[in-house]
Amino acid sequence: MADQGHSRAGNEEWALAHAELVRNLGALGQPQELGDLLASMLGSPRAIRRMNSYLRQVRPKTAELIVDEALAIRSDIDAWKAKKESEEANAAYNRLLYYGLGTDEDPEG
Repeated sequence: MADQGHSRAGNEEWALAHAELVRNLGALGQPQELGDLLASMLGSPRAIRRMNSYLRQVRPKTAELIVDEALAIRSDIDAWKAKKESEEANAAYNRLLYYGLGTDEDPEG
């Protein structure tokens, strides 16, 4: 049950960030559909909040500038995920080098 509560809280957080994104884009004369697409593409509430911060601070004049920033944010997220995956793979490889495959101590082998 705790997972469902966490999920609801996460969905609520996403919905609030999404609503703020749509409001900020509307204030810049952009359609709600752009906010829906960007929120979906960005994915997480944190990424959407980062986009909202950009919109408030920079107040970009064109949809192209807005989409360009959203793509940059998404690229940063993807690069971070790739870095974490690489670090995990490297740690597993280092454990393999340090501990081996375990075949030397296998009593049946």
